[in-house]
Amino acid sequence: MYHDLIISGSGGQGALFAGQALAYAAMDAGFQVTWMPSYGPEMRGGTAHCTVIVSDAPIGAPLVRNPQTVIALNRPSLDKYELLVVPGGLLIYNSSLAGREPERPDITLIAVPGNDLAREIGDERVLNMVMLGAFLRLRPILPIEAVCQALERHMAKRRRELLTLNVAALERGFSAPAVPVPH
Repeated sequence: MYHDLIISGSGGQGALFAGQALAYAAMDAGFQVTWMPSYGPEMRGGTAHCTVIVSDAPIGAPLVRNPQTVIALNRPSLDKYELLVVPGGLLIYNSSLAGREPERPDITLIAVPGNDLAREIGDERVLNMVMLGAFLRLRPILPIEAVCQALERHMAKRRRELLTLNVAALERGFSAPAVPVPH
């Protein structure tokens, strides 16, 4: 098994944390993992993305030019990464903030109203977990329970009060109707 993905959004949307949670879950499950964060110079509002690779064999390099999956949390991420998804790949995008529908006919396009779903469960800060939950349903590289357990094991003490909310967001994203975009 090998799967690579990029999670991208603006600083403060939790793209790096979502990737880290997935990486910890995969590592705890015994997979080979890389997690490579990248962010702009701004603390909040700038660009932030991470690349995650999960494999049952050694990983040669942590860089991915054409990811199998992209999770785009905002419009700039959709604009940047839509063209980079490998043909036949998957683009999951936050339709609450996208402002447009993607246009690639050679990839699977899934709209998830991430901000709306996060707001329904009480806090837009868990948009990242909603989108990660949707990804896990569409590409079940790990069971959702593994990511919930990884959050329990690895979440920073200063953020522990958000554990229950993050788990609820994962579950909400996992159960949310993912709307395929017609080509």
